[in-house]
Amino acid sequence: MSLSRSIALIGAPTDIGAGHRGASMGPEALRVAGLAEALRERGLEVHDTGNLLGPYNPWLPPTDGYRHLAEVVDWNRRVMDAMGEQLKAGRLPILLGGDHCLGVGSITAVARHCRETGKKLRVLWLDAHADFNTSQVTPSGNVHGMPVACLCGLGPDALVNLGGSSPAIQPSEIRQIGIRSVDQGEKRLVKEYGLDIYDMRFIDEFGMKRAMEKALEGVDADTHVHVSFDVDFLDPAIAPGVGTTVPGGPNYREAQLVMEMIADTGRLGSLDIVELNPAFDDHNRTGLLAVDLVESLFGKSTLMRD
Repeated sequence: MSLSRSIALIGAPTDIGAGHRGASMGPEALRVAGLAEALRERGLEVHDTGNLLGPYNPWLPPTDGYRHLAEVVDWNRRVMDAMGEQLKAGRLPILLGGDHCLGVGSITAVARHCRETGKKLRVLWLDAHADFNTSQVTPSGNVHGMPVACLCGLGPDALVNLGGSSPAIQPSEIRQIGIRSVDQGEKRLVKEYGLDIYDMRFIDEFGMKRAMEKALEGVDADTHVHVSFDVDFLDPAIAPGVGTTVPGGPNYREAQLVMEMIADTGRLGSLDIVELNPAFDDHNRTGLLAVDLVESLFGKSTLMRD
């Protein structure tokens, strides 16, 4: 299966799992930055399905270790259903977030699709954070710090079993790239579950090319590649429009290489773009950069390549 030429944009305008308000404006910022037009220029058929509707953000403190759990579950169920519907229709779904808690619904849908179609799954998690927290190890209770743990079967039952079976994915199906902020308790869990992480130290020592070669090892014609692109993956010097900036991230050229090497596989099957927060941005600079990088993910390159 090669890259679908038919794309579905799915907006999920919520900051329900985040520690700052504003990621709810992310889908519109990506539209304003010309995402659909850029993809059409690449010869793709783009269907913008509009925005999902879900509960508003009550902005309350944590209850039993989680903030807004009922609302987070509701949003993730809507995302899961919408992603699943587009995958069934043969389209490549792009989730326009919203915060990264939505990765639970998105990837649960993709994992189910892979099981039903007999595909192997490879999740590439581009992020400053490992997002492997639990209510026991994070004081904030913000669920956008927990999606990878939930997907691997660690977390509240309503999210862990969102798709009807747990775990949604195995730790061996995910590769994390660009990580540079992991909480103390989270470090122990990451080690215990054997997550394959190419953090910024690895990238500094061996280069982004080597990191991506290792992250893409084993991807073949039977693999569905899902990219979960948290915009805070990028260095805040080039991408200020996020709620949780962490200095020392990939620069423009490194980020382009990541996208180009994924594009080279021809196996991209689904995508999340999350945590874009226009409230912290400068004239949608981060939104425009995200669109530029997504173009590379869909094959834009300096020269014609085989």
